[in-house]
Amino acid sequence: MHLALDQVLGTEVAAGRRAPTLRFWEWQSPAIILGTFQSLMNEVDLPAAERLGVEVVRRITGGGAMFVEPGSAVTYSLYAPGELVKGMSFAESYAFLDQWVLQALQSLGIDASYKPLNDITSPKGKIGGAAQKRFAGGAVLHHVTMSYDMDAEKMVQVLRIGREKLSDKGTASAVKRVDPLRSQTGLPRAEVIARMKQTFIALHGGSAGNITAEEFAAAEQLVSEKFKTEAWLRHVP
Repeated sequence: MHLALDQVLGTEVAAGRRAPTLRFWEWQSPAIILGTFQSLMNEVDLPAAERLGVEVVRRITGGGAMFVEPGSAVTYSLYAPGELVKGMSFAESYAFLDQWVLQALQSLGIDASYKPLNDITSPKGKIGGAAQKRFAGGAVLHHVTMSYDMDAEKMVQVLRIGREKLSDKGTASAVKRVDPLRSQTGLPRAEVIARMKQTFIALHGGSAGNITAEEFAAAEQLVSEKFKTEAWLRHVP
């Protein structure tokens, strides 16, 4: 449903029927969210995922696989007019659209910075990664997932790429690679998100909004026709 909402809300902004929108969201159960160009078989250990109760889905943006559990990550989607990043390279647009997040994290005492192409990092390690999609109608979807309290041992069991990168370093190194916001701030996850919202509004304005009944209905249709299908999950880029 979240992935379908990304497509629906991006399309609505592109069509001018919705104002630019910032949406925070989270998964209700453990999940791997593949990038649209990734190979399911290359990225995921499916028997391990099934054994551990980890759902596998595919999103419409590029980038790498995301492993999330309830309360373990801070994830948001930003839907904005394409004119906002017109003339920018992808690297420039990532840096530009992540600037407010860096300011929010820095206000919490994290020495956060942007690392090309799409990482948010700190001297203590990577915090999160971004991905984008440009809509034909003229909008950009930019979303970021940052680790708050990641179970790195489970992550390397279900993600092949993570396992390969860490195979000669052991699981202890995995914990270092996934540098959670919790360890750097000591704050509850809700307070981190609240500061992010406050920072965004202070810099760019905005007010509380809702997803409409029509948008939910369109997303539900996309779930059944696309995002929940084996064909979408298993398609080879």
